[in-house]
Amino acid sequence: MRIDKFLNAVNIVKRRTIAQDMLKEGVVFINGTQAKPSKEVKVGDTITIKYLKGEKSYEVLQIPTTKNVPKARMDEYVKELA
Repeated sequence: MRIDKFLNAVNIVKRRTIAQDMLKEGVVFINGTQAKPSKEVKVGDTITIKYLKGEKSYEVLQIPTTKNVPKARMDEYVKELA
């Protein structure tokens, strides 16, 4: 699954267009490398998003098979790292 679709599907960002803007601005990293919108996400990848007030990292646990995942099930797909 592409990174822009993944961020939206697992509820890290609210809309896919926001994810695409973040990727264009260069604030999303996969395993320490700046991500492009077409980058494929794999199980075990670490996604880091650099916000103005710090950064958040997530570990990919599994790839969703549906377009969206309910917020209550977000923990099955990503784990927030400290």
